Amino acid sequence: MTDNDSRSAGDAAIHRGGEQRHDATQTFGHDSDLSFVPFGAELTDVEQSAIAALPAGSALLLVRSGALAGARYLLDTDVTTIGRHPEADIFFDDVTVSRRHAEITRSGNAFEITDQRSLNGTYVNGERVDRSTLEDGYELRVGKFRLNFFASTADLPAAND
Repeated sequence: MTDNDSRSAGDAAIHRGGEQRHDATQTFGHDSDLSFVPFGAELTDVEQSAIAALPAGSALLLVRSGALAGARYLLDTDVTTIGRHPEADIFFDDVTVSRRHAEITRSGNAFEITDQRSLNGTYVNGERVDRSTLEDGYELRVGKFRLNFFASTADLPAAND
């Protein structure tokens, strides 16, 4: 180990020990970070089965990108909170997510997302929204996390023949 290596390691240890923690949300660097490029509609067999098994009045959020890619969240209550706060119903531990970022409310079979004055905003299909109705297949973005919303097939209107 060289003197520079030991000094760097020591500096890092001192820095970590004296580090002050701030409750701050990191903002995206520039508009290109916020571009909307939709994901393909390909779902795995497991995801398709999970969607098909949803009871009436519920929905599913599939995390498509971010540290939790592949995670699934069942929406079966009247209010679901999303944020960096450990008590959020959907907890995203990332500085691009506000502590109380968004809320999804259910009214009957309809779902709506409401931004809770988050720093980075809440996006539905690439558009920043304060509030938006959610439809089957819509893409949401909360911080760096991209998700797809799927309603219970029991609640979808029958296809026209």
